[in-house]
Amino acid sequence: MRRQPHENVATVLVDPAVLRELELALMGRDMWVWPVETAPTYTDGPRMAFQIRRRMLLARRGAWDDAAEWTPVFVSFGDSWREGDEPLPWAAHQALWDTLGEFAAHTRYRLGLGGVPRLSVPHETAG
Repeated sequence: MRRQPHENVATVLVDPAVLRELELALMGRDMWVWPVETAPTYTDGPRMAFQIRRRMLLARRGAWDDAAEWTPVFVSFGDSWREGDEPLPWAAHQALWDTLGEFAAHTRYRLGLGGVPRLSVPHETAG
């Protein structure tokens, strides 16, 4: 049995004050920020965002309580990081962690990627 197609993502809690700035920094590296609340993969995004935030906070037993009101997002990788069906190269992981490190005071995450149903990145078309 084959696994359903999925998207490799980092799940990150982001201080809303820097969300736009982080998104722009990641876009420049062909990475995409998807607020869980509005991600197209969930029918009840707000509930999923609440559950993910709660799970992440509880896992850190108070260490991340400053992030209790932050926005949970998925960070996915654009086409420039993909090599067909091959796993993401380590350079992609490193670029992500380096960028998140630049925002360390305003992000909370654990190293490693998870999988979510495919996210659809809009592409520009020549008109």
